[in-house]
Order: sequence, then structure tokens, then C-alpha cells
Amino acid sequence: MRRIHFLAWLFLSIWLSACASLQAAGDIAHGRQALIAGNNQAALGYFQAAEQVDPAYIYGTELRQGVLSYLGRAQYLTGNYAQAQSTLETAISQNQSHNIARLYLGLTLARQGETHKALPDIDSGMKGIYDLLNYITDTLSFGY
Repeated sequence: MRRIHFLAWLFLSIWLSACASLQAAGDIAHGRQALIAGNNQAALGYFQAAEQVDPAYIYGTELRQGVLSYLGRAQYLTGNYAQAQSTLETAISQNQSHNIARLYLGLTLARQGETHKALPDIDSGMKGIYDLLNYITDTLSFGY
């Protein structure tokens, strides 16, 4: 009987985890659409909701971005620079290769007048984005 209870609990845990990931994916997709439309405040709400559901969620395949990267960008775009800085620093601490998060961290620091701290992050973010674009271009041109 214990085994059945354990299996039922395990199934329920897996199912709830999948639901959370689907909810986070939907919130991020809606947030991305809001960003493209220039509705930064709506995007912020969607990304905050995704972060509440699954703060470790990663969106995308080739250009993978965490929910904190999106949330930090929306915070920056809505003028919440202190929040953006904290969120983007956390995103980068979780994944050093978040080049877009690093770029936005640099932009956030620059908006706060910390130019000397901003430039290395802006430079590193831009270089990482450039390297990724070159990788994608080289990979697609050779048909791999």
C-alpha cells in the first residue's frame, strides 16, 4: 500500500511540475509578445508571473534565456533600475553565458551613473551576442 501511495505522490509531483513549466512558458511567450509590441508594463507582469511559478524556467532552444533575464529586461525597460540590477545579477550568477542579461546589466548600471562598472558588462554582453550570431551563421552555412 505504501508503494501505491508513493507512486501516486510521485506522479502528482511530476504532473504539477509539468503544469508549472507550461504556465511559465505561456507567461514568457505572452511577455515576449508584449515586449515586441512595446508594452513593457504588460511584459513585466507576465515575466513576474512566470518567475513566481518557476524561477528556474529556461525559454528557447538555441538562444536560451532564463525567466530572470526576461524579468530584468522588463524591469529595466519600465525604469525600475535597482530591481533590474538585482534581478540581472541573479540571472548571471545562475548562468554566466546569459549575454543578453549581461548587456542589460551594463545598460542598467549606466542608467544609474555607474559607467565604470557598466562598460565591461556591455562589452562582454555584446561580444557574447556577436559570438553566438557567428556560431549560428557558421553552423547554418555548412548545413550542420
